Amino acid sequence: MINIGWIGCGRHARQMLLPQMGRNGIRIAALCDRDGDALAQAAAEYGVTALHSDFHDLIATPGLDAIGMAVGPDLHHAAALAALARGLPVFMEKPPAADSAGAREIARAAQSAGKPVIVGFMKRYSTGNRIAKNVLVDGGFGRVLGITGAYMTAPTYFAGEPDYTGFFLHHCVHYMDLIPWFAGEDFGDMQVRSISPQPGKLLLHLNFTTAGGVIGNVVMGTVQSRGTPMEEIRIMGDHARLHVDNIINVALYRDPPFKADDPGATLDPACDTLSWTPNFTAAANEDHKGYGALLADVGAAFRGEMRDIPDIADGARAMERLESMIARINA
Repeated sequence: MINIGWIGCGRHARQMLLPQMGRNGIRIAALCDRDGDALAQAAAEYGVTALHSDFHDLIATPGLDAIGMAVGPDLHHAAALAALARGLPVFMEKPPAADSAGAREIARAAQSAGKPVIVGFMKRYSTGNRIAKNVLVDGGFGRVLGITGAYMTAPTYFAGEPDYTGFFLHHCVHYMDLIPWFAGEDFGDMQVRSISPQPGKLLLHLNFTTAGGVIGNVVMGTVQSRGTPMEEIRIMGDHARLHVDNIINVALYRDPPFKADDPGATLDPACDTLSWTPNFTAAANEDHKGYGALLADVGAAFRGEMRDIPDIADGARAMERLESMIARINA
């Protein structure tokens, strides 16, 4: 069992991350938050008695095997460096820091300490996205030619931040990791177009061409309701394409024959469309958003097992792409 010290007891941590710990061999041994009420609530929910208001005190708690956190980018940076200085591996939510320079500093510290720093890019683990990635790597899909992705949110989610800092750091950074992960390489040449009908409302189209020739468009913005599905991925190949809608519905289109004039027409698994959608009535503890699968890999990595997992180097690259995009918006 891995004993983890956890920093940040807000709603996101309590609802999305902490519930995944026990099922993946991780014991919450200590908690930290400056909000006494949030700290007390999390402590009651998980039976934790080692409670702290300062992350330095938490990191110094005897018997810890790792540190986890879901706070803000500045605290992610400071607490990760402090944990690595004590030789403790780290899991942190995204973004890993307020800028790419901070993320690279953590990466250097992780290398010096010889300890993993894992970043919470759970979009890689969302069920539909993982299925699509596995289809791409099994060799049958062929070369990826183009990718289109859309990831939206509402302006109220970032109220009071007309400079869109929160939108960029907490929302856009996901697709700065996810789309290159699908493409298998970096964005390369990049152009950004934007429209803002009023302060707080922004729509972006990021066009890219990778060094290997993959073309694509990423659409992000604050002009859609969070009460509707917000995500869709389209991956185009040669007579093959993958659709992922709402992170759970997956379809693989190939090159089927026309069927109307064929009296023997049937469904051929070799060429007809394959699709998948989860059964939400099944009595299964499934987390299709991806937090459960991500934390399973985190637990394995903390135990020294090799896993293909988003690390701080991935986090630094995502921050670099984000900064490149923002620079083009502001140019």
